[in-house]
Amino acid sequence: MDYNHRIIQQFRANGGHVGGLFAGTPLLLLHHVGANSGLVRVTPLAYTLDGDGRYVIVASNGGSPTHPGWYHNLKANPVVEVEVGSKTFMVRADELTDAARRPLWTKLLAASPSLREYEAKTARHIPVFTLTRRP
Repeated sequence: MDYNHRIIQQFRANGGHVGGLFAGTPLLLLHHVGANSGLVRVTPLAYTLDGDGRYVIVASNGGSPTHPGWYHNLKANPVVEVEVGSKTFMVRADELTDAARRPLWTKLLAASPSLREYEAKTARHIPVFTLTRRP
């Protein structure tokens, strides 16, 4: 069983809470459709809530030189399902433009030593998405 699968199982068994490295970190499960394969995948991601009730996720990929696979999937299929706590609902994923990203990025960096480390490891622009709940 791979690392993400273990996190997903623990998340679902504990109402959205996990232990270990992610203990105390708000996580959601992002269901996304493969841009090329069409397969549904589930990825656990840390999130932040913004003031408008939207969820903010960051495509840091641990500071890798490439975007994570889910980035490309959201760009191709932006209406997706998420699990937050014990609730499951649909959202629309929108990548923030530079002007919208800039003030939020500053706050995200201030709150996350890991994100500062990832930014220092890569030359790429790390994308930020908002997830807005759909009716």
